[in-house]
Amino acid sequence: MEIGKAFSQLEFERRENALSHTPVEREMRFYECVKRGDLEGARASSTPLGGEGSGVLSTDSLRNLKYHFVITVAFITRFCVEGGMERETAYNLSDLYIRMADNAKTPEEVNEIHSECITDFTERMAKLKKSSSYCYQVIKCMEYIYDHLHERLVVSDIAEELGLSVQYLSKLFHAETGVTLNRYILKKRIDAACQMLKYSDYEAVDIGSFLSFSSHSHFIQKFKQETGLTPKQYRERYYNSLSGIRGGAEMAAE
Repeated sequence: MEIGKAFSQLEFERRENALSHTPVEREMRFYECVKRGDLEGARASSTPLGGEGSGVLSTDSLRNLKYHFVITVAFITRFCVEGGMERETAYNLSDLYIRMADNAKTPEEVNEIHSECITDFTERMAKLKKSSSYCYQVIKCMEYIYDHLHERLVVSDIAEELGLSVQYLSKLFHAETGVTLNRYILKKRIDAACQMLKYSDYEAVDIGSFLSFSSHSHFIQKFKQETGLTPKQYRERYYNSLSGIRGGAEMAAE
């Protein structure tokens, strides 16, 4: 059907049935709540997927929900990046939740994933707001570490990348975060290892190699120091395929 004719027909049908989309102000209020880490506000201002005020994106009810979910996650992701969430963290979460929804077999599953997604992003933003008064150089340092976890990370290389001296960067990072730069790198490696042990099928020896530990024994040693478990024990206790996305090692500040 020619687009002009189809559009005219759609406008007529919505006017005839007194249908209108959810006001933009309400949608923006929801996304701003997620961005601020306001879970109560986000839940109060969220609207059901495909509910009243939503357009019909597919005549198939399940596919319609999935399309609306993808749109919602896309907006949430961009608002959270704007609010300070690490870009790759936000987009990786987005990709994962969209894949989860794509595999859903029922509307109930999609709605459950929708609710989990809102909670997860909002709680992450709340945690970020509590700890993220970091200066530009520290934020760029964290982003560099995130992007290079699968490589050998040396403080001098990071400092050179940021155009700072090793002494200045190390002192600044510790002053703002409460942990040394080397310990932060280790924490991020262990967090990433926890995620892979929980939600991937990679062997522990491969995970240690991916994350640039010098040897498998070194990986086991550091992992146990920080989590109290060996990688094998951690997987046996927490392995959960892709049914969720939370987890990681909690480490005290140095």
